[in-house]
Amino acid sequence: MPICINCTYRLPTPPGLYTTYSKADDKALGKGVRLTQCPRCKGFADKYVEHDFVVLFIDLVLIRPQVYRHLLFNYLGRDDHKISPSIIRFAILLLLFDVYLTWARIEKATLSSSSLPLSPPPPLPGFASSNSSNATNDTQVLTSSSVAESGNWLATQPIILQYLFFLALCTLETISFHVPIRWLLSLRLPRPLPSLVPYYPHPSLISTALLVSSFTKLFPLLLLVWQYDLPSSASAVSWAVIINNVAALEILLECGPSFTQWA
Repeated sequence: MPICINCTYRLPTPPGLYTTYSKADDKALGKGVRLTQCPRCKGFADKYVEHDFVVLFIDLVLIRPQVYRHLLFNYLGRDDHKISPSIIRFAILLLLFDVYLTWARIEKATLSSSSLPLSPPPPLPGFASSNSSNATNDTQVLTSSSVAESGNWLATQPIILQYLFFLALCTLETISFHVPIRWLLSLRLPRPLPSLVPYYPHPSLISTALLVSSFTKLFPLLLLVWQYDLPSSASAVSWAVIINNVAALEILLECGPSFTQWA
């Protein structure tokens, strides 16, 4: 059932979000469509019906609650409470970008660590008291070289094996992120715990909200145009994903930041 993106009032199915009064006109051009007025707030129930995806993307970047309600309830929401095929394709795209970022970041870290010296410089003559410190330096260098060798082991494997390794790694990371949140929100806890951990009966919509709010993982596309520091850009993308995930859960659950920040 569609909702008003301003006051979350549930609208009756007829007329829904809009009424088409001329089949000859194009709805995308805003012709032949009359938006439904919300009976509670007296505004348009969903103005994004007439907007294109560029406007939706800009409002997602600005973390507008209205655009999240439009996507989660009116556009991607289904009566059978299953994940939309569009969001499944989007999840595969995000997973592939995550594989690329993780692969490039680990490869760069491995190359930088492999440039460490394999043996310490010789001790200065006449300084016998520095033997203990030299032994400590030997241990540290051996440890660093062993870490570099373990990282270089993956680099010596075939490219298909490397890709499958990072694909499995990112898949397990995504599953381990979604499953605890879905399980926690599906529990009916006794009072006063529901005020901290709200109950939500539709886990597929929770995953949809987390995937939609992870759209900032696509920002590394800018690396194809401008060259940035890969570790710094990956860290910035990770923080942006976390901020949007928190905002999406707050909008979906209609709760404060207490649970979402804790989760």
